[in-house]
Amino acid sequence: MTIRVMLVDDQVLLRTGFRMVLAAQPDMEVVAEAGDGVEALQVLRSTDVDVVLMDVRMPKLDGVEATRRICAEPEPPKVLILTTFDLDEYAFSGLKAGASGFMLKDVPPGELLAAIRSVHSGDAVVAPSTTRRLLDRFAPMLPSAGRDAQHQELNRLTDREREVMVLVAQGLSNGEIAGRLVLSEATVKTHVGRILTKLGLRDRVQVVVLAYETGLVRAGGGHG
Repeated sequence: MTIRVMLVDDQVLLRTGFRMVLAAQPDMEVVAEAGDGVEALQVLRSTDVDVVLMDVRMPKLDGVEATRRICAEPEPPKVLILTTFDLDEYAFSGLKAGASGFMLKDVPPGELLAAIRSVHSGDAVVAPSTTRRLLDRFAPMLPSAGRDAQHQELNRLTDREREVMVLVAQGLSNGEIAGRLVLSEATVKTHVGRILTKLGLRDRVQVVVLAYETGLVRAGGGHG
């Protein structure tokens, strides 16, 4: 299956570079490009795309708002945020807007290709520990509105699922969680799947964000 990729960046030279890297892959095809968020939304109305590589700093409509609008659509493509600076507020905002992850623009080609494939398969390409560092830094920016309602959503979880959610938010892998709770890795994976389903979340990144938003985990990794 060919992964249909869209490049969104206001720098033509960067788009050209990314296009050359992707064109050399037998399982990828660049099917669209855009120079800003407004153009990206227009193109997506008439083009089938699997993964969007989204810059954040662009004229007319930035990548964060464009990501928010894309992810609000039914059956949207996956969005991979490209940022110049590691752990910046744009990456944080992009994750909250619904992106499946973020990468630096100077990432080695092999890592970028692996990230696109991971996002396409439904995985998040930001390690939970990285997301946790983002949230530790920008927790004061989290909106307080809606926290009570979100906290009520956690009541859908069993005690064990809540325990697993805390460990996911603290950056532990399924294997590490299995060791901590003396469970099989398959059982942990099942718990994570149920957490995603019950809370209507797409991936582990969103689990971490919600854990912070509801106060289940506090900045610094402590329990709420």
